[in-house]
Amino acid sequence: MKPSTEDKTKGKLHEVKGAIRQKAGELTSNPNLEADGRAEKNTGKVQNVVGKIEKAVGK
Repeated sequence: MKPSTEDKTKGKLHEVKGAIRQKAGELTSNPNLEADGRAEKNTGKVQNVVGKIEKAVGK
């Protein structure tokens, strides 16, 4: 698998996991879990963008 594809895949996985953790934190009124989920989701978005940039640059 190309590094760009791998970054995009891992990024999407982190986005999904983060969204699930964020929602679980909201449902259980756990602000720490919600914040952790939000952070992981944002990390996934960044990683996804990095993969797209790598693909555009041809790395």
